[in-house]
Amino acid sequence: INRKIDTMKKIIYTFSAFLLFAACTKENNTTKVEPVVSLTVNNLPADTIIGITPGVPPLGGMPYGAGKYTFYSIEKGTVVPSTDSATTKWDIAFRGTAILTNSGNGGPGAGGGFVYVGLFEDLKTVPSDSTFRTENVPTSYAIPFGSNKGWYVYDGLKNLVTPIPGRVLVIRTASGKFAKIEILNYYKGGVTPAATASDNVKMRDQRYYTFRYSYQPNGTKVF
Repeated sequence: INRKIDTMKKIIYTFSAFLLFAACTKENNTTKVEPVVSLTVNNLPADTIIGITPGVPPLGGMPYGAGKYTFYSIEKGTVVPSTDSATTKWDIAFRGTAILTNSGNGGPGAGGGFVYVGLFEDLKTVPSDSTFRTENVPTSYAIPFGSNKGWYVYDGLKNLVTPIPGRVLVIRTASGKFAKIEILNYYKGGVTPAATASDNVKMRDQRYYTFRYSYQPNGTKVF
């Protein structure tokens, strides 16, 4: 009887050890899947206007800021101090309607970008034939700079900047990962002033970005 009990104990111990080993093996073989990060950023200041040049257009009467970019980390979802502008801590920067990636002569990172024509929701993966542009400021930008050349159009009669529907910024971050960005609004509070609003209001409230983005932290091009 004792021998039978000992044999049963050995069988139970062996089976338990097998289950424990199988569980550990399954746990070790499971790849941790990092979810896509999706954020909406409101009222990001982008060299807001501090004065008007003296005189009349085209030489005078033009709004100007301090001439400084606001640096942003897509990977961390935070604004980066300008003292870190020469590092890879930021991925994208804003100054007026100009958008800079951390690449080329714009920064030491492995960044870049291009403008995708299509809906934000429909862009599920970065197309395999995509070409990421890098910065060559002031000759060219990864995200083309100027009215109707990239993400926005400027209406001189209304004195308003409006995002172009169906334009998505595809960004390669400073570390070589990927994100897609849609600029939703260029004015404070995410509300474009009425065409009848005064120029003072339009200038006071501009250069505040509202945008949304999706970022793939695992390094693939799938959103």
